[in-house]
Amino acid sequence: MSKVTEISANAQTIAQRLGIAKYDIYGSTTDSTSVQVDQGEPKQVKASNRASVTVRVWNDQGRLGVTSTTDVDERGLELALKTASEASAFGATENIPDFSPEATAPLPEVDVTLAAAAPVGTLIEQLVAAEQALLQAHDAIASVPYNGLAQNASEHFYVNSAGAQRSEERTSASVYLYTKTEQEGRKPRSGHAVRIGVGTEHLDIEGCLQEATEKTLSHLDYEKIESGKYCVVFSPNAVLSLIRAFGNLYNAQSILDKRSLSTAESLNTAIASPLLSVYDDALHPGNVSPDTFDGEGTPTRRLPIIEKGILTNFLHSAGTAKRMGAKPTGHASIGAKVSVGSNFLHVTPGQPADTRYSLEDADSVILIDELQALHAGVNALQGSFSLPFDGWLVQEGKRISIESATVAGDFLQLLQSIIYVSPEEEVTPSGVAPHVWVKELSITGE
Repeated sequence: MSKVTEISANAQTIAQRLGIAKYDIYGSTTDSTSVQVDQGEPKQVKASNRASVTVRVWNDQGRLGVTSTTDVDERGLELALKTASEASAFGATENIPDFSPEATAPLPEVDVTLAAAAPVGTLIEQLVAAEQALLQAHDAIASVPYNGLAQNASEHFYVNSAGAQRSEERTSASVYLYTKTEQEGRKPRSGHAVRIGVGTEHLDIEGCLQEATEKTLSHLDYEKIESGKYCVVFSPNAVLSLIRAFGNLYNAQSILDKRSLSTAESLNTAIASPLLSVYDDALHPGNVSPDTFDGEGTPTRRLPIIEKGILTNFLHSAGTAKRMGAKPTGHASIGAKVSVGSNFLHVTPGQPADTRYSLEDADSVILIDELQALHAGVNALQGSFSLPFDGWLVQEGKRISIESATVAGDFLQLLQSIIYVSPEEEVTPSGVAPHVWVKELSITGE
């Protein structure tokens, strides 16, 4: 008997004994190992086994009680079901969450590779070798103060009293390298890179090492920049960061809470340049750990958010979909409340551009590699942002590192000001995106 079948059978038996007619259970377990090194020696080694289970019970008045536990044996399940049942007497009386109508729908088929965990000694050896290679790449690279190699194996499941049973296993590994330079009379500079794979054997450590080296060296000869209006090119990472920072634009829960740049009437209106399309695609081949269902058991799928500039869909849970006359989209997380969030964004060209732009011959263009301080520099409710960034001034195709600067603007205006979306896309840990060119933004130098 599989684990999810056993949990489902136990929950059904316990619920009948407690007189509970309606319940659901979502849970996940994760085994993880991570290492950090410092000057060739292990700095930190962590291993953990975490479990998180959310149990929801509806009473005969339809009110909902929720509890969480880390224990899914019979005793733990019984206590959780009993506690949630007691809590249901104090549950909300309006907009009560319900089962997803798609909790028993067929799941999408995906090819999944599971990797065996590598010994801790192997992780340390690989990371020490990467650190040493970075230190030897250039005299100016003095240290790799932040680094890490991690692997994890996870399983998550969903069952409910209407017969839903879902579970899936995933493995992943990641490497992170962040350098720091020291040069006499010059400010310290840095460069970093991340790679994710199914397991350590599938991890592109060499590519991570090469990217971190190239970025670090590209920032050694930096210059101040004059404040003003510039054409700005956002890297794939920067594009994804900005779209996630203003996620309330397409989040149905935010819209219902009136904490969004959109309203229900924004659907099917033009909010961006027709050159831009944005999808949420948990099943994208570039996603190392594709989830086939969300916290409510709804199957995930490729969802158009913006198509050729038109706001096409919102992200929904079962509750928001019911309130807005839509279908759940597979973006729910359950806990004390149901929340909605994106899975794996895919930014791609919309309608073909009339003019093709290239960084190889660009002039007086700002290339933003990474946005910083997103937690402090974004006002998601007003749509404004003012963010420090790492990047370069591109002059006649040559990149000159910028000592320090911030980029500021209005997100909705930025979407309308896109003049080019590159056809070359890049897979990153949080999604897939190309370089995106914006006509003009305010840059503040020193």
